[in-house]
Amino acid sequence: MQISTRLFLIFATTTLLFPGFSASVSAQRNPTPAQRNPTMTEQQRDSEKEAYYVKFLDHKRLATGEEQRLAYEAAQRYLERFGGDNDANAHAVQKFVKEYQKFTHEYDIYEAYSAKNYVKTFEIGRPILQKEPENFYVLGVLTEAGYENAIAGNATLNAETIGYTRKAIQLLDDGKVTKPDPFKSLDIARGFLNSTLGWFLKDQSPIEAAGAFLKAIQSDSPYRTDPLSYHRLEIAILKGEFAQVSAEYNEKYGAKEPSPEQKAMFERVNHLGERAIDAYARAVALSTTPQQQDLKTKILAQLTTLYKNFHNNSDAGLNELIASVLSKPLPL
Repeated sequence: MQISTRLFLIFATTTLLFPGFSASVSAQRNPTPAQRNPTMTEQQRDSEKEAYYVKFLDHKRLATGEEQRLAYEAAQRYLERFGGDNDANAHAVQKFVKEYQKFTHEYDIYEAYSAKNYVKTFEIGRPILQKEPENFYVLGVLTEAGYENAIAGNATLNAETIGYTRKAIQLLDDGKVTKPDPFKSLDIARGFLNSTLGWFLKDQSPIEAAGAFLKAIQSDSPYRTDPLSYHRLEIAILKGEFAQVSAEYNEKYGAKEPSPEQKAMFERVNHLGERAIDAYARAVALSTTPQQQDLKTKILAQLTTLYKNFHNNSDAGLNELIASVLSKPLPL
């Protein structure tokens, strides 16, 4: 009797101090299915997650285009279920999806460009640049497409192309480009992009065009020895800064006595003329192939006229200039 009373007192005291104790004891005597295996759901999820990842890897490790496509589909299904997980596998799948999408976008845009479907090329490129405004590959392809579209006589994409070209050049100048694609090298990219920008601006903004042509010529690219690039440079100089400064000189000092200010501006006009003559001479000197002879004849005639204007109507020394000009630094 004393023992049972003591047990009752212990049980009662325990129940008062720990109200949930009796319920938990009762529950432990009759556990529910979930309590018998509380981690079953988590184990199922982990197992399913592993199966999705293995399927993704099985396709990814094979380098064929079809297997990579299947890997992409498996990756998409993985991310639908487990994309919110912050672990190494989820990060690896996310990286693959991003790279695959980049590859397919670049493939699609280059296919459209190769087919000379320039409108479609821009349609593919625009939404990519909305998400990735510094995608140099897309900017480069759109510049090429817009330039060829303009050369073919269609000006509808010109304004857009100028904007994309400026952006690509800015990325190069800021040192943000490490891969030159779609160009063979960063110098070739710099040469092409600046030459293209100069071509688009040669009529509407010849001063800026001259600066772009100069950058193209200064790059370590074929534009450095391209006679047409120098021909375009000299035209841009004459139509741009030379025409502007000459008009200002005539307006300010045309009918006035000589002065230090007049002399300084005259020397500036003369320097611009000499820069144009130098570019003309380089274009002539670099025109060495049979295919370039017609162009060489035309440029030489223009050069002779300009040279005489700056040398008292005489062409004395012109041949010597042409023969030696390539050994001299480009005047700036």
